[in-house]
Amino acid sequence: MRMNKLIFGLCGLALCLAACQNQQQPSMEIKVYETSAAGNKLTELTLPKQAADSVIITLLPTDTFQTITGFGGSFTESSAWLLNQLSPANRTKILEAYFGKDGARYTLTRTHINSCDFSRSNYAYANTPGDDSLSNFSIAPDKDDLIPMIKDAMAISADGFKIIASPWTAPPWMKDNNDWKGGKLLPQYRNSWALYFAKYLKAYAAEGIPVWGITVENEPLGNNNNWESMHYTPDEMTAFVRDYLGPRLETEKLGAVKIFGYDQNRGEELEHWATSMYKDEAAARYFAGTAVHWYASTYEVFAPSLQFTHKLAPGKHLINTEACIDAEVPVWQDDSWYWRAEATDWGWDWATEKDKYLHPKYVPVHRYANDIIGCLNNHVDGWIDWNMVLDRQGGPNWFKNWCTAPVIVDEKKDEVYFTPLYYTIAHFSKFIKPGAKRIGFKLNNEALKVTAALNSDGSIIAIIFNPQQQAVAYNLNHKGKTQPLTIAANAIQTIAIQK
Repeated sequence: MRMNKLIFGLCGLALCLAACQNQQQPSMEIKVYETSAAGNKLTELTLPKQAADSVIITLLPTDTFQTITGFGGSFTESSAWLLNQLSPANRTKILEAYFGKDGARYTLTRTHINSCDFSRSNYAYANTPGDDSLSNFSIAPDKDDLIPMIKDAMAISADGFKIIASPWTAPPWMKDNNDWKGGKLLPQYRNSWALYFAKYLKAYAAEGIPVWGITVENEPLGNNNNWESMHYTPDEMTAFVRDYLGPRLETEKLGAVKIFGYDQNRGEELEHWATSMYKDEAAARYFAGTAVHWYASTYEVFAPSLQFTHKLAPGKHLINTEACIDAEVPVWQDDSWYWRAEATDWGWDWATEKDKYLHPKYVPVHRYANDIIGCLNNHVDGWIDWNMVLDRQGGPNWFKNWCTAPVIVDEKKDEVYFTPLYYTIAHFSKFIKPGAKRIGFKLNNEALKVTAALNSDGSIIAIIFNPQQQAVAYNLNHKGKTQPLTIAANAIQTIAIQK
């Protein structure tokens, strides 16, 4: 009898010790998804049980920063036309992959006003010289391909999405060089060009497509190339918005549409533009925020310029409206290429000698993961990729300006290739919802790149990027709980922590 009591007592003590240990090291209710060079594609992982090495990531959910607007890609005529060349099944497959409840769930998108380089030809919506009132304005060029793609995406979308529309140029007859490329808006057509935006917004709304925001001009510094463009100085754009575009949208009862300034590369020029936009209260009130691109470097985020712009206007949006693997013909059905440092960008050949260091060969997946994480950690609240779909040449593109997209198709054979870039963006877009707050973290080892966000439902999303050629074991700490984890070599992870 005494022996039984002793045995029961020891068993009780063991259970008590086990319970105490569990209280000291409680686990979290989490799911981990990984995309890696080894072949994972948003694959859900089994959680390891062993303690990790000395790398520690501690989430700080009470340290909150910008509110997230969304993530996504762009509707271009090239992408829309290609979708219409595919079988209905493959067309739907791609749209479901981007917008469906089981797909990447894009929530922020972009499209072009008039044609752009990723159109099949040059076109505008008003082609009569001297027609100041734009009496013949028509969005008919968009009705065959572009508008149907947007409408079908809207029908599929699990969450709904915002659209930002950008002009590459005004019609040539409004410009001082009467050309699609380069030149400036003639002063006598500033009213007409502001009216043009209003007519576009109303025409799209009549099609059942509300446009959430516009940028004043894509790449107003010029693109030093031969596709559609129109140039402004910072003060010229600010004055156009203050005196023409902002008042016109108000007059036309379109004041809820957000106006974004700049729309070109991060860096020193961004600071000049933001200073012009926000120094004058009469102009600043019309700007909802600043739009930026990533083409100034293959790996440099230009954090000081983003920080400068945020501090100048902390209540305004800061959105990356365009990014892509440019100057490259897509590699077909070879996932490994997207994980190797072989890609080059425009600067590989054309950058000035002092800027060559900003344009080395790079790993496409690394470029995307590093840039989105770097942007989020420097107050960017939205991030938009360029074309959603391109062909095996990297077009169609009337200027033969070939680029890569997350989804590549062979329209002649009706074949579809989801590149690793698709899964990389989905690590963010699928899990971080509009309205989420970026939160702080502590990281004791720079081998990993990290960002994190708190969704409005209370769930926390952490994104971990490992560019190293070896796996990294780490401990994730959150509210006194610790979870040992391992990220594969050359990989990106999304960790979803339930409320």
